[in-house]
Amino acid sequence: MQEQEISIGSGILLVEPFYGGSHKQLVDLLEKNFVDCSVFTLPAKKWHWRARTAALYFSQAIPCCTSYRVLFCSSVLNLCELVALRPDLARLKKVLYFHENQLAYPVRKDQDRDFQYGYNQVLSCLVSDVVVFNSHFNMESFLSAIPSHMKKIPDHRPKNLDELIRPKCVVLSYPVQFPDVTRLLPQHKLLKPRPVVTCPSDHSSCRDEDRLMQSRCEEDPPQSSCAVQQPACGEPLSDQEKPLHIVWPHRWEHDKNPELFFNTLLKLKEQELPFQVSVLGETFTDVPDVFSSSRRLLDSQVLNWGFLSSKDDYLRVLCDADVVVSTSNHEFFGVSMLEAVHCGCFPLCPKALVYPEIFPVQYLYSTPEQLYKRLRELCKRPGIARRHVVTVDTSKFSWTSLKSQFLALLTDGCA
Repeated sequence: MQEQEISIGSGILLVEPFYGGSHKQLVDLLEKNFVDCSVFTLPAKKWHWRARTAALYFSQAIPCCTSYRVLFCSSVLNLCELVALRPDLARLKKVLYFHENQLAYPVRKDQDRDFQYGYNQVLSCLVSDVVVFNSHFNMESFLSAIPSHMKKIPDHRPKNLDELIRPKCVVLSYPVQFPDVTRLLPQHKLLKPRPVVTCPSDHSSCRDEDRLMQSRCEEDPPQSSCAVQQPACGEPLSDQEKPLHIVWPHRWEHDKNPELFFNTLLKLKEQELPFQVSVLGETFTDVPDVFSSSRRLLDSQVLNWGFLSSKDDYLRVLCDADVVVSTSNHEFFGVSMLEAVHCGCFPLCPKALVYPEIFPVQYLYSTPEQLYKRLRELCKRPGIARRHVVTVDTSKFSWTSLKSQFLALLTDGCA
């Protein structure tokens, strides 16, 4: 059934300087579900130039219109410049959405961090009415970094900016559109019982992460929220005999730490452990060399390699996979990990960044050696991953669950 558009009786101005990926998906979703939207975008390329100059472009591109009531934009836009160039837009309720923040974005050396990008985001916050972050990690990493960032100013430094901005801040998860993947799921995933969900912050019912891989884990009582499920009666034996299928569905860039992922797989191969791998995700101009070298070394294990433009093909790979791995040095939300969990994959994520906010402790690793050990045990016994019911409630990150909060956000008045 097609979702009905929501009329909120006021004009919404959606402005996106980097119209691609999750930025594009969010703008499209809002435009589809809220009537009376006016959308202004720029293509998702040359990010640095978008951040520097988009405000001037939009100041000329957006027509004067008395019906605008709310301005919604991502933090790529220098909102301070835009409302200074267009005073008529300053009267609107201004909502700034942070998909990521430049104060916590990883760089090789801190002196490599361009001061201006983070500074512009601080200025945008100061002129906004509501500042929205997709996760608590995103919000806290940004606010806590403001004082040290401002200390880079040689003298006459502004003070207490984080205290001025914090009262405007709210956390509102990115709304993921989870499709019905029932037709794509293999039989053993269809036979799994419904998960018993535990809060990521409540670790009292969870065993140490390594215990999940111990041989006796299958004998744990079913009431344990972290228990590995026994195979269903009708589960085909062939599903248990197939090598473990590992998927890595991330951008092919250094901040996703592909080196750690491929080094781990090569250690598994050296031990002659059976596995197959699908490396998905978008590629950009500069692809790290580790991808081409690893492709050659892992040739016999590769099932899929490269970006899948068809969403159906992408979901089919996720449904076929057993384990989804993140090795990121940078992640403020992590849509691809949640999509994979929705498709029945067992997640393994760093015990850092946003992941502890979303995933219970049994899906987190602290060191490269822990990641290797977890995958090593799953390669030896893939049935553990295939029978396990992941205790993550993906529905709370869905548009259905979050729609009312976005409605309040885009209504003229207090958030």
